[in-house]
Amino acid sequence: MDLRFTPEERAFRDEVRAFFRTALPAATRRKMLNGQVISQQEWRAWQRILDAKGWGAPHWPTEWGGTGWDPVRIYIFREELQASPAPQSYSQNVNLVGPVIIAYGTEAQKRFFLPGIRNFDLWFCQGFSEPGAGSDLAALKTSAVRVKETEGDHYVINGQKVWTSQAHHANWMFALVRTDPGAKKQKGITYLLIDMKTPGITVRPIITLDGVHHTNEVFFDNVRVPVANRIGEENKGWDYAKFLLGNERTNSARVGISKARLARARELAATVPDGGGKLIDNPRFREKLADIEIQLKALEITTLRVLADMKSKAENKQDPKTSILKMRGSELYQATAELIMEAAGPNILPHRLDQLLGRNVPPTAGFEDYADWMAGAAPNYLYDRAASVYGGSNEIQHNVVAKGILGL
Repeated sequence: MDLRFTPEERAFRDEVRAFFRTALPAATRRKMLNGQVISQQEWRAWQRILDAKGWGAPHWPTEWGGTGWDPVRIYIFREELQASPAPQSYSQNVNLVGPVIIAYGTEAQKRFFLPGIRNFDLWFCQGFSEPGAGSDLAALKTSAVRVKETEGDHYVINGQKVWTSQAHHANWMFALVRTDPGAKKQKGITYLLIDMKTPGITVRPIITLDGVHHTNEVFFDNVRVPVANRIGEENKGWDYAKFLLGNERTNSARVGISKARLARARELAATVPDGGGKLIDNPRFREKLADIEIQLKALEITTLRVLADMKSKAENKQDPKTSILKMRGSELYQATAELIMEAAGPNILPHRLDQLLGRNVPPTAGFEDYADWMAGAAPNYLYDRAASVYGGSNEIQHNVVAKGILGL
């Protein structure tokens, strides 16, 4: 198998790289480089720049705004996006709920939801995890009882979701709910699209270790959702969720982000004072850099192999090898965050939340040259501990590999 890029693919990489260099707003690029939190407005503005270019959802079918690129070009696009660094297209929208609607939604659902998902008029959050159903997602208990009323068929939802990323911004949720409590737990689940303005929904913030509001608890108290908002068949939601989670795991490799972080750690280690010299002169630190760079190259090659296999896989059937990408990708994502922490050393101590959030505040005296990137290093390291948990914990991924690849 020849995994080298063709001359046409290298020319495509140059085109994508040049676009990101000129189209990404400078303030957004600076925040991304320093690991700061971009605002809702900045994220939406960048997605609309991509959408205007025709690149808002490159992996979608062309009839719904996709590019028609093959898997290799999609990979190149994502790697260059991450390495730029530029904000990734909001994953809950274009990588998770969008492909599910394309694969299993009605024509009316596709016409209503897909344009807004692609240009970020619609902001979806994922209502999967519950206090007693995280890695064992099929144990979820949030109930949906179907009732027929004068104004049409509805599901009445009661229960709770937790760790719901961006629910405080979202205007829609895609959720798994239990519609048949007597069935085998994977068989009684339905996939619904829920308008977050519906009466009976309460969103409460969860502040994570980095000090930032990313996630939430969401409570449902007799929330009425039209049956027309159901994706596919009742009690078949687990099948659609497996399709979705396969997409999430493929995108969890994040080779481009880890490459950019590795380069940033090397740069900082060569410039930031470390006692009597520079950290880059420490042979043990250079060994860490080299080891992670080799592991990243192996992950990149594995990703390209998975992409090559996608051309022959059955439609809408996910490859269990995506679990390998998720496991190794999340581990290296965490390792590169740790490298930047090590490059910061004691300079990490003056961390200020205002700087992480990109607010204009005076830097701490004595650390003027490093204030921006220092602000994000420790919080990003802490938040990234969750990368091996969300999207299906790495322990669960080992089981998927054992069953789906090794046949155990």
